[in-house]
Amino acid sequence: MTTKHKGNEVHLGGNLPRVGEAMPNIRFLNADLTEGDLAGLHGKVVVLFSMLSVDTGVCAAESRTFNQRLSAIGAVGLAISADLPFALKRFCAAEDLPNVTIASDVRYRDMDKLGVRMVDGLLAGMLARVVFLVDPQGVLRYTQVVPEVSTEPDYEAVLAEVNKLL
Repeated sequence: MTTKHKGNEVHLGGNLPRVGEAMPNIRFLNADLTEGDLAGLHGKVVVLFSMLSVDTGVCAAESRTFNQRLSAIGAVGLAISADLPFALKRFCAAEDLPNVTIASDVRYRDMDKLGVRMVDGLLAGMLARVVFLVDPQGVLRYTQVVPEVSTEPDYEAVLAEVNKLL
């Protein structure tokens, strides 16, 4: 699987989970260093999105947009980056995003189970911009690999799929 960074092809490590199959459980660290996992969100429609860093304008905008759009329809967001929890804490203190959990993959590297880590190029080791839609039973219903990591996802396509589950 590949994506692009400023027009240059970047390879992702591993394989994305298949739509229609159970989503692997992903463990993460919250901004306050508490641990969480995807299984803790069973029973909810979850938009899980991987991103480069909360310190980039595109990732910050993506988090804000998903927070706003998902809160209006009753789904929840889970944003995971390779940032340290300290950076996430700073970002969360500056933003009011009650409907998106901002989390770190730094301890467990469980996002490797989803095949979203970039393995070459300038951003090697960071997470590509990928959106996963998980239904209340923990089944993957939709995936969007954003073709250029420096751009935002197609929100309308994601939300159309979310609305099918609500």
